[in-house]
Amino acid sequence: MNPIMIDFGYFRIYWYSFFILLAFLIGGFLILKEAKKQNIDEDFIVNLFFYTVPISLIGARIYYVIFNWDYYCVNLVDIFKVWEGGLAIHGGILAAFLFILYYAKKNHVSLWEITDILVISLILGQAIGRWGNFFNGEAHGIETTLTYLQSLHLPDFIIKGMYIDGIYYIPTFLYESIWDLIGFIILFFFRKQNRVKIGQTTGLYLIWYGIGRFMIEGMRTDSLMLGNIRMAQLVSVVTLLLGIVLVVHQRKAKLYQQK
Repeated sequence: MNPIMIDFGYFRIYWYSFFILLAFLIGGFLILKEAKKQNIDEDFIVNLFFYTVPISLIGARIYYVIFNWDYYCVNLVDIFKVWEGGLAIHGGILAAFLFILYYAKKNHVSLWEITDILVISLILGQAIGRWGNFFNGEAHGIETTLTYLQSLHLPDFIIKGMYIDGIYYIPTFLYESIWDLIGFIILFFFRKQNRVKIGQTTGLYLIWYGIGRFMIEGMRTDSLMLGNIRMAQLVSVVTLLLGIVLVVHQRKAKLYQQK
């Protein structure tokens, strides 16, 4: 697929950048809407979003660059070419979480109350963002055949997009996008249930995303590696365990989420 959305000659808009922006805009809208229902100060959310977005992008880029340092150490300028791809979601989540932890503590706001709102928009944003990977021809799986892709009843444009340099690939970007979209629906309705404790929505997100990413990462060909270990799978195991601990631990919490 052509990674360029609009080409003005002297200025280009990339599909990757478009989907990342779209994810942030939709996520921001949903966050503000939910925060209003929870009677959380709008200025607090706007300021949090204002700082968290660039911090998460920087964290995602640094994480990716670290695990591809052999290339970037001799191509330093390319570090700044984020429109060409190369944002590792785990780095972005980690950087964002650390800032949110600091910001919530500074403003005397419950950390889990905030993350319970954020994770629903986050997983939807992840579903949207994977389409940026599609147009960049990345985050795909192993080699496959045209017959196999057709057997999945995929739209023609996806099949054509999975034909890269003369080879067909498994559309793992699509698998993760669908998994995240289902996760969004589950979290959305879970949050509306009675007697859901603060923090449990965050825990469920960690569990759901950890399971899906672990399975799908095993199919990919462009994983960030730590020796022979796929970093995304290692992080997924950690997030899965943290999610289980959080869901169980927060059962003892005194406060329930507001619907």
